[in-house]
Amino acid sequence: MNISWIDWVIAAASILVCFVPALFLAKRSGASTSEFFASGRSVPWWLAGLSMVATTFSSDTPNWVTEQVRRYGVAGNWQWWAFVLTGVATVFFFARLWRRSGVMTDLEFYELRYSGKSASVVRGFRAVYLGLFFNCFIMGMVTLAACKIANILFGLAPWQTIVICGVLNVAFAAHSGLWGVLVIDMIQFFIKMTAVFAAAWFSLVEVGRRLAGEPSGWLGLKLLTERLSTLQVVQSTTANAQPVMSVKDGTGQPILDMLPNFSMSELALMIFILPIAVSWWANWYPGAEPGGGSYIAQRMLASKSEKDSLGGTLFFNIAHYVLRPWPWIITALCSIIVYPDLASIQAAFPNADASLIGHDSAFPAMLKFLPVGFVGLMIGGLLAANSSTILTHLNWGSSYLVHDFYRRFIKKDGSEAHYVNAGRLSTIVLYIVAALLSLTMSSAQQAFQVLLSIGAGTGLLYIARWFWWRVSAWCEIVAMVMSLITSLAVPYFMPGAGFATTTIVQVGITTVAWLITAFVGPTTDRATLIAFVQKVKPVGGGWSELRAAAGVSDADVAQENRIGAAFAGWISGCVVIWSSLFAIGNFLYASGDPSRLKTAWILTAVLAVSGFVLLRVTQQLWTDSTASQAREDARVARG
Repeated sequence: MNISWIDWVIAAASILVCFVPALFLAKRSGASTSEFFASGRSVPWWLAGLSMVATTFSSDTPNWVTEQVRRYGVAGNWQWWAFVLTGVATVFFFARLWRRSGVMTDLEFYELRYSGKSASVVRGFRAVYLGLFFNCFIMGMVTLAACKIANILFGLAPWQTIVICGVLNVAFAAHSGLWGVLVIDMIQFFIKMTAVFAAAWFSLVEVGRRLAGEPSGWLGLKLLTERLSTLQVVQSTTANAQPVMSVKDGTGQPILDMLPNFSMSELALMIFILPIAVSWWANWYPGAEPGGGSYIAQRMLASKSEKDSLGGTLFFNIAHYVLRPWPWIITALCSIIVYPDLASIQAAFPNADASLIGHDSAFPAMLKFLPVGFVGLMIGGLLAANSSTILTHLNWGSSYLVHDFYRRFIKKDGSEAHYVNAGRLSTIVLYIVAALLSLTMSSAQQAFQVLLSIGAGTGLLYIARWFWWRVSAWCEIVAMVMSLITSLAVPYFMPGAGFATTTIVQVGITTVAWLITAFVGPTTDRATLIAFVQKVKPVGGGWSELRAAAGVSDADVAQENRIGAAFAGWISGCVVIWSSLFAIGNFLYASGDPSRLKTAWILTAVLAVSGFVLLRVTQQLWTDSTASQAREDARVARG
């Protein structure tokens, strides 16, 4: 790309606007590990929510969405749209429970909920397993995307991208702690959203120029939807029965359709049936964990109240699934017109590394059509997308390694300054490991499936532990071991099966294994369970006997949790997100297909009704949370 001095000035300004304010928070973050890892538990809902959505908008996200659209059509996004069920469940069933627990990290929860050495083993093991391996794998995905983008746009080799991003991210993560990450996230969210809207608009302008000789975004949208309405994704199979999708005329999955063609069984199973029926509750995936967890739990725990925890998580889910997808999808659809195959991408960027070219390269390839000024904004936006995710994962992973492993098991008597410095050192180590892992990956889809595979079958446990006392630390150990074993063994013994089939088998084996352990394995100490009930007040028949022993009445639990209202909020929240998401899509499609308008207005009506219900439920739960906080403050004051 030809980048002018104006673009470099704008890119530099974008970076300074994001990072300079965080420098002033270093003294506050360095005061204690509570400030460094949890912002002193004083984060308002809007800042927590913005940080969550900025973190999940990483440099690999638009690349991954582009790959799904080009290979499976718009319906391919159900692989992540299905996690609406998980995210909204976290809002209404788990956000307040997490904040009520009072722990600093979600791993500290293990020694609140479980007892004995097994609880300590789970906490220590998951601190390393998630904080180092899982966390670095995710950062590797993000770094791989950054390498692909920088190679397409600037011709940089992967090691050069890794060094540039590493110096920027590690320096700020180590210096400013979670407060700095939150402030950076907030500013970066607006820069990133502006950049991706610009990318979508100028992609449409290029489509208008190519198809009609007129560089008009509105004309481009009309011509795009007209042209792609006749194109379909046609399924064929390779020797190992893996589906291979190509875009061409024929009978298959319509590119623009937001639901799959169920007559294409393998495609429908992978992109829709598995995610909506199984993955959302059975698979552990960072940012969409059943029961909440990882950096989402970190933000909930850092919130200043139960009300802020609920509000921040709700805002995150709406912004995550409604505000962001369509600019990415529109850019991806435009790329089908401009770069119909991988060869056309390689031809347009002859100096790019051929080993890095894939369908996920189509997104950065579309950025060549940005005009002067917007190129600089996009460079700043891409750096922001990379940084917001990497910074969060560095701080989150460091909190696990320092607070849940080093401080808990290695050095228990260090000063606060010592642990803060240990956290800063661990951020450097984490990035180095992530950078090395990124060099072993080939595509965003490959990494996404590996993460889902490793966590397959553990999700239901993370939900059940809040509602059933029999879930023990040994259940967690068995689930982790079985999910890892089956991720290797099932594909080996079922070499001809697709990803969806092997995942279902993994989920079944792992779930049965930990359920058997719940009934026949060692149980949690009764005193620990009673203390947990008194502190968290979990709902459900699985705690009835222990509630009586703890002196917690069913009326108190009902008042604290409002399970009926929570169900209403869950259902209405999911409907709000999906109806608004698909209404926006149909309004966009209507420019080239006016018959879509009727569907768009029907979905808008559904949005209005479900939005009213969601608002009423949320107001009720916010009021209850404020009252609950007042009761807890009074109890603490009484001693």
